[in-house]
Amino acid sequence: MIIEQKPKYVNMTDVISQNAPASPASLAVEPAYELIEFLFFAYRDFVQEADAALARYGFGRAHHRVLHFVFRNPDLKVAELLDILKITKQSLGRVLRDLVEQGFVEAAEGKTDRRQRLLRATPKGEALALELSRLQTRRLQTALEAAGPGAEEVALTFLKAMVNSHERGEVERLVRSAQPTVK
Repeated sequence: MIIEQKPKYVNMTDVISQNAPASPASLAVEPAYELIEFLFFAYRDFVQEADAALARYGFGRAHHRVLHFVFRNPDLKVAELLDILKITKQSLGRVLRDLVEQGFVEAAEGKTDRRQRLLRATPKGEALALELSRLQTRRLQTALEAAGPGAEEVALTFLKAMVNSHERGEVERLVRSAQPTVK
């Protein structure tokens, strides 16, 4: 008797991204263990200082992602945030409630459609978002300097190519259209 094991998911993004099945040709490729593992370790270390700063408020990485995109896109609609993060309303609800209750994010009704909720970072939220971005920028700058001239352009090309091809244009538009400047 064969028992089918269901995959364990870490978060809703894992469930949603499951919809892109691997092709038989991609399964035949020799795994790039070195790249995969350095990517795991790089991400672990990339988030460590931000995680420590978030812990002061009882926040985690989900709070960071929400705060980051709300800060970078003032008056972001909840529906747009759900699409950016690829999470469910339920997953967003708890995190957003924490950020609103602690005064990092405010939600206002839409100007033309009162059913819409527009999200904006408060001054307190802006300060935390900038602190987290500066921590991570320092780490990025150190790594790019170590990689040598032209590394930033190569890194951006690589990261863009890692985004699903059908979403790449929308992701580039989102990144380029973000509003807030450093204060």
